[in-house]
Amino acid sequence: MKAFLILEDGTVFTGTSIGSPREVISEIVFNTSMTGYLEVLTDPSYAGQAVVMTYPLIGNYGICYEDMESFKPWPEGFLVRELSRIPSNFRSGDTIQHFLEVYDIPGISGIDTRTLTKILREKGTMNGMITTNEGFDLDEVIERMKKYSVEGVVKATTCKEIHVLPGEGKKVALLDLGAKKNIARSLQERGCQVTVYPAYTKAEEILSSNPDGIMLSNGPGDPKECKEIIEEIKKLYESGVPIFAICLGHQLMALATGADTHKLKYGHRGGNHPVKDLETGRVYISSQNHGYVVDMDTVDPAVAEAAFINVNDGTNEGLKYKGKNIFTVQYHPEACPGPQDSSYLFDRFLKMMEVDDHAQKS
Repeated sequence: MKAFLILEDGTVFTGTSIGSPREVISEIVFNTSMTGYLEVLTDPSYAGQAVVMTYPLIGNYGICYEDMESFKPWPEGFLVRELSRIPSNFRSGDTIQHFLEVYDIPGISGIDTRTLTKILREKGTMNGMITTNEGFDLDEVIERMKKYSVEGVVKATTCKEIHVLPGEGKKVALLDLGAKKNIARSLQERGCQVTVYPAYTKAEEILSSNPDGIMLSNGPGDPKECKEIIEEIKKLYESGVPIFAICLGHQLMALATGADTHKLKYGHRGGNHPVKDLETGRVYISSQNHGYVVDMDTVDPAVAEAAFINVNDGTNEGLKYKGKNIFTVQYHPEACPGPQDSSYLFDRFLKMMEVDDHAQKS
């Protein structure tokens, strides 16, 4: 069956329908990872977006359900150059085609993803429609697409109730803003007991459990939409409890302390982004998935300083807060895009909690 991707600028790509045949409008973004398509599909940060994979062959190692980063996939659509229909992997439990069908995600294969990515880089991220309707009215579709915006996605992706993941060590409160499973898993591997809280939990409830540390997770959408959550993070900031924040959590902490964020032209999404540690000068290869960034011109130097920058474009990739046991990063230390360069940040968080505990006892 034919399928069409129609962009907001009027560009139309024709390919073959994969997954669900339903029609969808979403924000179109691209990811440069060579592997990890299942992790991309199950990352809640893609809620409200359709993902273009720049690597030309997708699906060749099938679907390994135990590698899912959430209980379900979140993108509105999936766009590839070539779909491998016969996976080869002893761990594979399904094909990507069937996976998309089961979860009602529309997609297209056979489109020129290189040209599509160039358009998104030159003109910036834009809305698009995936449809199998050959009789679409271009003007009418463009009008509908211009009205679309990604909204309410943190509420859609966060957990619905508090739950505890066992551990004998430090007690960590994880605020789930659309968290990937591997954040909690990375903490558990270090012995932590992790209590996961829904995104709109009041700060008083989190602090009443006397956590040794607080983790603010990744998540989807425009950080400025999260006004209620930002008010609670202000209270967490003042609490004195050690805090580590990733991606959306990093942006919300910046907003809570008076800084601003803005949308990038086409975002950073992939497993091969270099970031520089400004303290040591060392460069790490990181996994990233974000369309917004903290505006360093608005960060009060008395409150925080840049800890990491993106080597490609110089944007901020992390902040260290002054006089507080708080540090935040824009990229994903819990991800394993091949290198595991950044996992040491969890050890740094653990050390912060231990130092804080020792200080309180003495």
